[in-house]
Amino acid sequence: MSTGVQSKAVTVAAGSQHADGPRLLADVGGTNARFALETAPGVIGEIRVYPGRDYPGIAEAMQQYLKDIKVSRVNHAAVAIANPVDGDHVSMTNHDWSFSIEATRRALGFDTLLVVNDFTALAMALPGLTDAQRVQVGGGSRRQNSVIGLLGPGTGLGVSGLIPADDRWIALGSEGGHASFAPSNEREDLVMRFARKKWPHVSFERVAAGPGLLLIYQALAERDGVSVPDDLESAGITQRAHDGEALALEAVNCFCGILGTFAGNIAVTLGALGGIFIGGGVVLKLGELFTKSPFRERFEAKGRFQQYLSSVPTFIITAEYPAFLGVSAILSEQLSNRANGGSSAVFERIRQMRDALTPAERRVADLALNHPRSIINDPIIDIARKADVSQPTVIRFCRSLGCQGLSDFKLKLATGLTGTIPVSHSQVHLGDTATDFGAKVLDNTVSAILQLREHLNFDHVERAIDILNGARRIEFYGLGNSNIVAQDAHYKFFRFGIPTIAYGDLYMQAASAALLGKGDVIVAVSKSGRAPELLRVLEIAMQQGATVVAITSSNTPLAKRATVALETDHIEIRESQMSMISRILHLVMIDILAVGVAIRRAVPNASADVSEAMTKVREAGDDDTGAVLDWLSHGAAGIARD
Repeated sequence: MSTGVQSKAVTVAAGSQHADGPRLLADVGGTNARFALETAPGVIGEIRVYPGRDYPGIAEAMQQYLKDIKVSRVNHAAVAIANPVDGDHVSMTNHDWSFSIEATRRALGFDTLLVVNDFTALAMALPGLTDAQRVQVGGGSRRQNSVIGLLGPGTGLGVSGLIPADDRWIALGSEGGHASFAPSNEREDLVMRFARKKWPHVSFERVAAGPGLLLIYQALAERDGVSVPDDLESAGITQRAHDGEALALEAVNCFCGILGTFAGNIAVTLGALGGIFIGGGVVLKLGELFTKSPFRERFEAKGRFQQYLSSVPTFIITAEYPAFLGVSAILSEQLSNRANGGSSAVFERIRQMRDALTPAERRVADLALNHPRSIINDPIIDIARKADVSQPTVIRFCRSLGCQGLSDFKLKLATGLTGTIPVSHSQVHLGDTATDFGAKVLDNTVSAILQLREHLNFDHVERAIDILNGARRIEFYGLGNSNIVAQDAHYKFFRFGIPTIAYGDLYMQAASAALLGKGDVIVAVSKSGRAPELLRVLEIAMQQGATVVAITSSNTPLAKRATVALETDHIEIRESQMSMISRILHLVMIDILAVGVAIRRAVPNASADVSEAMTKVREAGDDDTGAVLDWLSHGAAGIARD
């Protein structure tokens, strides 16, 4: 049975229906998970609240929500969560939920699952708040186009900020609530001593988040010799303060003073002349107790910087469910960025022409709209089976969209489809299924290759190709795992008629390097670029007149000493991890060099052709990249077949 609590819709600004269907929005805190459905830009409804303790994980809570609102298909979802988000795996600090973003996306069948820190999402909502959705506390006035600070005491103490950048805002991901608490008076010294009995490190979150009010009350009660009921919670202390209990009022004032100091710290740290905004439910429940508290006085109490802070306004956010507004904005921006690929145009064209298709082709269209990953991943026989059509019908459908065939359609769909290419490294965990770790390995590899394409210095590539094409002799050096790459390079390059050899043994490298001279080239492959023995060998060769092309990470000793460095940076979780991705990138780099040398040796004026190819790779959008890579690979295959 659902434990969701339905709430009224929040409509910001009416707009046309989302072409890709309704979007699921979530605001997940340490206590409750709130879900909503955005059917059009700014139109947010079906808001329901689910206690986190009632569900084993976020996927189950989402499934219950979709079941409750009777929605069978959502393509895009975004979650604001009270937790740092760094990579694929999320383990909540103030709750026992732990999950993989990618595994959750697959389990729920979403095309996109965006997970961001909740205060990053709340920060993105700030520029759109109206005067009716905020209340100013104290003086000061906002300076336009200036940094905005955000904090919010709830189950934890969230912190974020907004930095203006041209016509948009950049939200800061922060865990500032875990900064060390610094008492400002004797009463707070007492609170600190009490807190240290519980924890070795006392952060501001311990004393200025919701549970901190209870901690302060307990500390003051111990001072006064007053017993505290075991079942008393922060909400009960707030009510006691509203009822006029002296100890509760003192605890609230202490709490608000500490929060004022912390807010002032955020203001001077960020230079938040655009104001400090306070979210979370704790302050709203305090009501007038907060506005009459020492908060603003302590906010400005920064000695020589008191005048600076007196001009910075502070606001309480009164908007209902503001995190939905922010996470919606972040999701919309990401989808808009992806729309510059080809997928959104493909989806729109399918919808526009669907009614004009034959019934059989319409079934393929519906499969593409509702399950695009089936089109991308499955062979034609499975696509035809799932759509209940013949294989020629699948091809006719693709051509009716202006594509050359199924492969072309898959490319256009995959390169622009939101969420298909991860932007961060997904860590493999013990207990992952083959589906989980298989997808992570593939996604990480694809992501790394795309990052290489984005950041590779093609001028250095051209120079390396010139050096290799004119070499008298080429030797490939690689230690450990890199020796595999060196052997592969030797296998490719000896076919060009250039004397080549690969050495994976340090002594053989040293002996051979001492015999090299002008016109000889060493291609050194190294993930770390720091092995002192390899560096000494290369130094000897360069003193003899040899040239060194390095395939390594940026800003390493090897990259700095080489004649030409081809930098292949990527993400690795541990230095001890088997360097699977680095090896793939190094092999790709060898292939690029081999294609370049093959073209220059087989085609007159090939240098200009390679320059044109490199320009195509630089300028290629997602739709064109496949064609450029096909052009390169087919060209190389025709010149130097395996």
